[in-house]
Amino acid sequence: MATEPHDEVWTIEAEPAARSIDDVRLNGYDARPVAKFVVAFLLGAAFFLVPVPWEGELTVPFDVAVSWITESFPTAVGAYCLAIVVAGGLLTTAAEFDRRGIASVETPLDLSYFESSTVFWLFRVAGALLAPVMFFELGPGWLHAPETGGFMWETLIYSVGVIIPVGAVFITIFVELGGLEFVGTLARPVMRPLFRLPGRAALDSVASWVGSYSVGLYVTRNVFERGGYDKRDVFTIATCFSTVSIGFVGVVAATVDMLALFPLIFLAYFVCVVVCAVVLVRLPPISTVPEEYVAEPDPEVPFDGSVRDYLRFALSEAVGKAEEGETFLEAARRGFVDGLKLTSLVLGTILAVGLAAVLLSAYTPTFRILGAPLVPLIELLGIPNAETVAPATIVGVTEMYVPVLLVAEAEPMARFFVAVLAVSQLIFFSSVGPMMMDMFSDVPIRFRDLVALFVMRTAILVPLVAAMTHLVAALGLL
Repeated sequence: MATEPHDEVWTIEAEPAARSIDDVRLNGYDARPVAKFVVAFLLGAAFFLVPVPWEGELTVPFDVAVSWITESFPTAVGAYCLAIVVAGGLLTTAAEFDRRGIASVETPLDLSYFESSTVFWLFRVAGALLAPVMFFELGPGWLHAPETGGFMWETLIYSVGVIIPVGAVFITIFVELGGLEFVGTLARPVMRPLFRLPGRAALDSVASWVGSYSVGLYVTRNVFERGGYDKRDVFTIATCFSTVSIGFVGVVAATVDMLALFPLIFLAYFVCVVVCAVVLVRLPPISTVPEEYVAEPDPEVPFDGSVRDYLRFALSEAVGKAEEGETFLEAARRGFVDGLKLTSLVLGTILAVGLAAVLLSAYTPTFRILGAPLVPLIELLGIPNAETVAPATIVGVTEMYVPVLLVAEAEPMARFFVAVLAVSQLIFFSSVGPMMMDMFSDVPIRFRDLVALFVMRTAILVPLVAAMTHLVAALGLL
């Protein structure tokens, strides 16, 4: 799952004609592959979807596992993150030295996996230099303050460092043993007309909703490398469906003291993500990304039929995949190794770029200045505390949690507005932005495109969320 640009690309000249249930060869339902699929599906669904009580709240086992690891063994997790960030910087440097003919490096690892552009090479090296500083708390106190370096290292880096390999284990089992085919087939009637995406993209979105955008991006990269997505598909999924998890929406609701309104906040967030995706996939920069594949194309063949036909076809595809797929142990092992390798690539970049973003937000007036022109607009939309809310609409580009902290003491309408807006903007540079650019350098997802999409999303969201806020207030809930 290398992230270096591919030398060869493939395209599809014309989409094949749609088939009906009578045109497809259905797989047999032998006991062993059916059992593999059912167990893998239930295991993945239980781990990512089944609500369980944890510390007085309802969450999912995936969140429980990650929280338990990071909270129970913080020193071990910190040492692991330090090691993997440093390893990523060293391996990328070795790969670049070897590729550029500076020095020949002998290693049992495939160094081509760690090749990168010069910019991301420097980011990974910067991350490798910063990791010991953060782990040992070297340097000035302001660097390690809870709202800056402390938040970046002990919350974001720890979480992402654990989320990717743990999530990759269960997602790989789910994908390799038929889950992708089952979910993707059933989602085709929705994903293609609304979002211009293959049905299988629904799994990436679900992985983000219930797990983490890190896991969703892992799925996207995995399918992309196998020819299941073209570059436009990847760009769309990464920028429109790398969503904030359900659990984090709960954290945001609690921060603004509106946990009682969590269902409404989540519903508003869901509507915002769908509306933004429907609009943005039809506009540049997404609409202008070439429909090129980096591996031999394996597109979904169009299918027409009744609900029953779709269920039969989905089950057939899933069982066929399970029959030819790996064992549970093989899939788990490969998922864990792939997750560790991916973590070594992106964690240093996240640390370098993310730390710069949160420091810029905390210690400079940049976002207060940028938000000032929005004050009249926020006032016009009838949202109170406009001078506090306006910069909060912009500062989300650094980290999704910062806007919520800014309005923690504001009036209820302002808190509801910012809570929904912050989780719906999706693109922020403390984590998901650099992760997308580093993982998909062969698409490419560029900094200027992400900034443009953040601005476009915000332009759509501000009036939409304001209307939702007034509706909730009119119902007497704010």
